[in-house]
Amino acid sequence: MAKAFPDELVFVPLGGVGEIGMNMGAYGFGPRNARKWIVVDCGVTFAGPSQPGIELIMADPTFLEDNADDVLALILTHSHEDHYGAVLDLWPAFDRPVYATDFTAAMLTAKRAADNIVDNVAIRRMVVGQPFTVGPFTVEAINVAHSIPESCALAITTSIGRVIHTGDWKLDPNPTGNAPTDEKRLAELGAEGVPTALICDSTNALKDGTSPSEEAVAANLAELIASAPHRVAITTFASNVGRLIAVARAAEQAGRQVVMSGRAMHRISTIARELGMMEGIAPFLDQDAFKTLPRNKIVVLCTGSQGEARAAVARIARGEHPAIDLNAGDRMIFSSWAIPGNEREVIDLQNMFIDRGIEIVTQNDRLVHTTGHPRREELKRMYDLVKPQTLVPVHGEAAHLEAHAALGRQHGIENVVHARNGDMVRLFPDVSHFPGEVRTGELYLDGNILCTPDESGVKERRRLSFGGHIVVSLCVNGSGQVVSGPDVSIEGLPQVEDDDESVDALVRGVVNGTLKSIPPKRRSDPELVDSALQRAVRGEVNAWWGKKPNVTVFVHRI
Repeated sequence: MAKAFPDELVFVPLGGVGEIGMNMGAYGFGPRNARKWIVVDCGVTFAGPSQPGIELIMADPTFLEDNADDVLALILTHSHEDHYGAVLDLWPAFDRPVYATDFTAAMLTAKRAADNIVDNVAIRRMVVGQPFTVGPFTVEAINVAHSIPESCALAITTSIGRVIHTGDWKLDPNPTGNAPTDEKRLAELGAEGVPTALICDSTNALKDGTSPSEEAVAANLAELIASAPHRVAITTFASNVGRLIAVARAAEQAGRQVVMSGRAMHRISTIARELGMMEGIAPFLDQDAFKTLPRNKIVVLCTGSQGEARAAVARIARGEHPAIDLNAGDRMIFSSWAIPGNEREVIDLQNMFIDRGIEIVTQNDRLVHTTGHPRREELKRMYDLVKPQTLVPVHGEAAHLEAHAALGRQHGIENVVHARNGDMVRLFPDVSHFPGEVRTGELYLDGNILCTPDESGVKERRRLSFGGHIVVSLCVNGSGQVVSGPDVSIEGLPQVEDDDESVDALVRGVVNGTLKSIPPKRRSDPELVDSALQRAVRGEVNAWWGKKPNVTVFVHRI
């Protein structure tokens, strides 16, 4: 009789462990040959310069697809793009429920409408403090402070052990528009004596101390708004409802009205109002009200804190906004930080304002933005609250993860696991680490198409961006005579007007010379002509330019 395998609880990170963004993790329970799975978060990251034309990047769900019959549900910790942005792209194929708080569910619904997404998911309401059962898992959402409403840690309990999956969090005693992290409930769970593993945010594990409070940011914004002689404009993350509330309160105290510009801000503030999160906050005015207000009685809230070219703040900076303009002496506050990769765009925006005599205030000048993630003293406090026997650092690049792991060891945590995407970590009944156990990777959203990096054509786009493109087309007959062409098209190469010979003349010369050098009988072979012209054009242009262009040759035999 075959020996039965014992029940195990395992964790498999599919994204967000070894990188910032694209968070997605799976928990499996049962014997190794019959596990049931729940998934926590399903996020995206943004493409960088090395992925031209790609909108979003998300975790490859192949491992989950291979186990689709045993995948029970997706549970969302909060509605930042790096935690929920891929749900409508990936999850409809699984036909399994999505558990989310009211705010996150409303954000998903609004996202589907705004992006004209046809596919939908079945959303089940998740309420903080009310445990629910999914197969062998009992899940309880615990409120944590973060930079978006209704952020949750998850207590995931099974018959052999418990996981505290923190999501994104910080210990802010006075968040704006949000409840603080429920340290009391975390301490109660820690005191129960259940074997516990902590899967914990590492984003700020390199930073000492504690994260500044939203209360301090709100106080600074209030002072900056009150002291401004003329207009004040503020850009921040649209999802930071607490920051929107802080600006609204500060504007009211200063006798100013808030004009809002940007679809994302309007959408999110509407959701917050409908859910009762902005009681007592005066309605925001639309951008059309801008010209009706005195210069010293207005605060503009606008999207585009990351330098997005089409967002409100970029259009204001360029003087192209249809309703809003700033003048010398006005004050522009960047109540945000530049996500890595966006620094150049944000600096360029700030310089545009400076060139126009507009005062710029950033986090380098005053505390006008704070993180939503824990620093080292907050991490230690979390360890003390939940008393984990095992720590798995997640949500971070290698430097963040290793710093977090070292801190956990220094604090006396018995088992610290250095996991990466695609590893399998057995948490209970004992701890084991199986690197590279499952397939993981990335999917690109390219326009309306979801594809693998190999399918995306990005490699060819990079080549085109570096070397331009030369196309040569001609027709030859059976005798090797050129009966049409050669026609030449050149894109992306330098056109130097004062040069002795233009690139167009250079290419035409080498094409004609190469054709003449091929005996007529051999010119009737399209493959031979193609190869000869490619080599000749690439070589001659490389000698002139110092770079090898991309060359495509069409030889038509008629």
